[in-house]
Amino acid sequence: MSAHAPAAVGGRPAAVRYAEVAVPGAAIGLVGGVFAAGVAALAGLPALQVAAIATGLGVPLALLGAGYGVLLALGRFGVGAVGPAAVYWIIGFPLARLVDEVAVATVLGHDTILREPLLSFLAYQAMLSVGFAIGFLWLHERLAPHWLVRIRSHNSVADDLVGRYLRQIDEMNSRRPAARRDRRRTT
Repeated sequence: MSAHAPAAVGGRPAAVRYAEVAVPGAAIGLVGGVFAAGVAALAGLPALQVAAIATGLGVPLALLGAGYGVLLALGRFGVGAVGPAAVYWIIGFPLARLVDEVAVATVLGHDTILREPLLSFLAYQAMLSVGFAIGFLWLHERLAPHWLVRIRSHNSVADDLVGRYLRQIDEMNSRRPAARRDRRRTT
């Protein structure tokens, strides 16, 4: 049976297997929200606003991070592929920031959510998203493999993804001697 089959394997429903694989991405997203709240607290914002930022940004980023992990497990993204991750976050990050702005405005009782036009806000957040995507991917590629190895014995989706990581390592290692020879020829 394929690791991507929807049926339960060993009594574990597919949703549970994918949810376990999504944990690193969700954790990174949640930490992103907590980090933003920490910056807000250091800036002296009121505790209620800091809490709204932590929740309003942390929850959407955690959900999007989990979604990234599931899409990676489904094979929609290549392991370590920057381009697809950047496109994913160009869409997701501005939406998460919009949810954050709505949450903060609601908690603080503001009638106005954004100070600038919606399209300007989304375009600016899309530009920022590339940096977030690179940071997210860097963290994910360092944390997820450790988690996947830990759960692979009882999670076929994680086991399949570990196999993809190992194949990528083998491929990268096989390219190194050729790259060294090419560098020596050009010097």
